[in-house]
Amino acid sequence: MPAGNDRKIVLVTRKTRLEDLVARYLTAAQARFYVEHLGADFSDYEREHEAYRAQQHLALQVLEQWGRYQVIERSFLPNFIFTPSDIVVALGQDGVVANTMKYLDGHPLIGLNPDPARYDGILLPFAPRDLAKLLPEVAADKRDSQAVTMAEARLSDGQVLHAVNDLFIGARTHTSAIYEIATGETKERQSSSGLIVSTGLGSTAWFKSVVTGSLAIAGQFSQPSEPVAYDAVPWDAPELRFAVREPFPSRNSQVGLVCGRLASSEQLRIRSLMPENGVIFSDGIEADRLEFNAGAEVAIGIAARRGRLIV
Repeated sequence: MPAGNDRKIVLVTRKTRLEDLVARYLTAAQARFYVEHLGADFSDYEREHEAYRAQQHLALQVLEQWGRYQVIERSFLPNFIFTPSDIVVALGQDGVVANTMKYLDGHPLIGLNPDPARYDGILLPFAPRDLAKLLPEVAADKRDSQAVTMAEARLSDGQVLHAVNDLFIGARTHTSAIYEIATGETKERQSSSGLIVSTGLGSTAWFKSVVTGSLAIAGQFSQPSEPVAYDAVPWDAPELRFAVREPFPSRNSQVGLVCGRLASSEQLRIRSLMPENGVIFSDGIEADRLEFNAGAEVAIGIAARRGRLIV
């Protein structure tokens, strides 16, 4: 592995909301007209954009002094090839860190918070001003890191998708997902709004929302003896959790296998019964998806690769 400054830094950035609006409406003036016509505050989009670009400029100043570096926008991650010695820096929000990590294999990943007043920064413990001190320590393997368990979805045709937070398996539209689900010796046919399979990191994200909503609904229509507490899972826990969203019981669909845990050696197997619009995507990025239509089968379990977040 190259030593010190010979290691390349890959800076992953994102488009701001303002840039997305300009891409849609062609100019900032037309974007302003659209937003303000609806009664919203366009200046908030401008402040966010200015703060992000200012922090990106600070990061680039450090990288110029470092030497070898490359900047990519996160939408290009699915087609980007990282070399084994790369050090990766993600300029947040938190989602940028998760979106980046799933394409890495043991690479050190540094999360930078561009706007602490706006973003919680659970995965963004540093600011761009910290980079000058961080990079030499990371390059010399003198900085601690947090291991992050990842999930893997492997189709029967060999296609693979990794997840840092969660996998969604279901229909791309608001129609019901129809499939066969199995784990261990248990197998059944279901109709639902799809499944969420979560890692430890994801247990504080979308999966928590699914469970919290289910508990609240159950509490309204039943008389539980005491409230059920929800406990998140450590980021490096060797297990996954899964939950079926809105399972529907009928003559042709069952609801006995709607949630559970998967240990390191266990898999969740799902076969699609949907003629079209079946999808699998991870970490909320629908554009980078696997088609999951009639006959396709996926095995979901803990991935061999792990994330490595610098702390």
